[in-house]
Parts: sequence; structure tokens; C-alpha cells
Amino acid sequence: MPQSATARVLARAADAAAVPDDRGGAVWRLAEPGRQLDANIIRMRPGARIDSHVENDLDVLLCVLDGSGELESDAGPQHLEPGAVAWFPRGARRALAAGPDGLVCLTSHPRRPGLSITRAASGAVRAPEAAGSGAAEGGEAACMLNRICPGCDLPAESAGARYCARCGTRLPS
Repeated sequence: MPQSATARVLARAADAAAVPDDRGGAVWRLAEPGRQLDANIIRMRPGARIDSHVENDLDVLLCVLDGSGELESDAGPQHLEPGAVAWFPRGARRALAAGPDGLVCLTSHPRRPGLSITRAASGAVRAPEAAGSGAAEGGEAACMLNRICPGCDLPAESAGARYCARCGTRLPS
């Protein structure tokens, strides 16, 4: 069994939440090889907001670790405080706003399969779906312009990121 399959403590919420006040975004990421989950500890600065959006592919679970805020959804505004657990079903509209002390939360969702490029028998390059393989092979997209933040020009650290970990700006689709 590979070493990465060993159950162990990877982080402490208090340590991850104790970052400088001017730092927002992902302060910890699950990065173990072979995992089936993605998980992040996200810190939103006081007053920061993630505008209303819909994730069409994945359910997301959020657990508030520190601070406070508000979840806005079709169910109306809901207060978030330490210990609150929220479920964001795929296809559901949601927005988050951090309170006066900021908001620190753990998010988790199934890992997104990466994009890959394969060669067809003819030698032409095409995506696995077009080749009829149906296999989710993983890997990075050939063009990464959708990972460059329009707010601060830094690349996102993960291919599935929707928001910049540094400044919180929504990344291009």
C-alpha cells in the first residue's frame, strides 16, 4: 500500500486559520496523490464576497471553522458561524459574504477529472471523448489562460479553481 494511503492528520484548523489579516483565499489544500476528494481551507478577508454563482458539476460541503458570514441561496440568507455545515448541491445558486472578522471554512467535493489530450490512430490529437475512449485520464488543459486572474494576473494553483486564491476575483470560464 502506498505511503499516501496511510490515515493521518494533515493540518490543524487553528494553524490554517491563523494567517495574516491581508491574506485571503486557499490557506491549505489537500494534495495527496491518488485522492478521490478535493478539500481546501479557505479564508475570506473581513467584508469579502463571492458573488452569486452556480456549480453545475459537483456538490460541495462547507464547514465553518472561524469567523462569521452569510450564505445567500434560493432559501434566503443564512447566518454562518463556527461549526455550521452547509451543503451546496450541484446546480444550486449560492453566494458567500464574510463578516467583520472574516470567514474561515473547510470545503470538500469530489475531485474533478483533469483534461487530457490523446492521439487517435490517424495521429490526430483529440480529447478522449472524441476518440471514443470515455476514459478520464487526468492531466492539465493545453491552454491555461482561464487560470490567470484578471484582478492580479497570477495563475490559479489548481485547474478546477473558480476564484483566485490571492484576491478572490472570479476566474474566466
